[in-house]
Amino acid sequence: MVRINRFKAVSAIVISLCSAPLLVGTALGQEIHFTPNQIMTWATRSFEGDTRYAVVEKSGRRVLEAESQGQASARYLEREIDLTETPYLHWCWQVSNTYPGLNETTKSGDDYPARVYVAHKTGLLPWQVESVNYVWASTQPKGATWPNAFTQRAQLMALQSGKERVGDWVAEVRDVRADFTALFGSAPRHIDGLALMSDGDNAGMNATAWFTHLGFSSTNEAPSCPQ
Repeated sequence: MVRINRFKAVSAIVISLCSAPLLVGTALGQEIHFTPNQIMTWATRSFEGDTRYAVVEKSGRRVLEAESQGQASARYLEREIDLTETPYLHWCWQVSNTYPGLNETTKSGDDYPARVYVAHKTGLLPWQVESVNYVWASTQPKGATWPNAFTQRAQLMALQSGKERVGDWVAEVRDVRADFTALFGSAPRHIDGLALMSDGDNAGMNATAWFTHLGFSSTNEAPSCPQ
């Protein structure tokens, strides 16, 4: 069932990523890394209930676990990150399962076992933002892109899809500026916020995702994921 407050919640998280006072960016050429413990200190934005976040031991590493049992809430960080110095977003993720039978382009199917968001403010008003959602899709094919069903300000990109890699650690590296250009026709010099989540509220489904090695770098070298 689609929750009636979903549109407000989607808009709110995008605005939250870009409307608060920003933290100072990194020094020239410096790599940016976010540990699981650091992500646990990030603010929470609830869509419908609260996804459970915890730092756990998995595959011999301390990783962030996001468990959704029909809930949806994100951990987010307001921070300006210079894409001219560190344009590549990288992370490792793993999911317990996907959601079969969803139409992910609709409001009732807007659920993903794992997402990573980046947002860029495009104007002075709080709602003048663009965000890219990198998702582990259930039914949309790998490489597909489509607008979020609740707001045109968010575009989704399926980096993984279906059951093929379920249970595996998968490394991702994205040129964020190139993705904004492909999806919005813009080429921002910085982003203003970053978030991640696992959600299953619209379809009432359950999944667990694990994240590690989240950060930005000056090279497109993939992170070394747990085995």
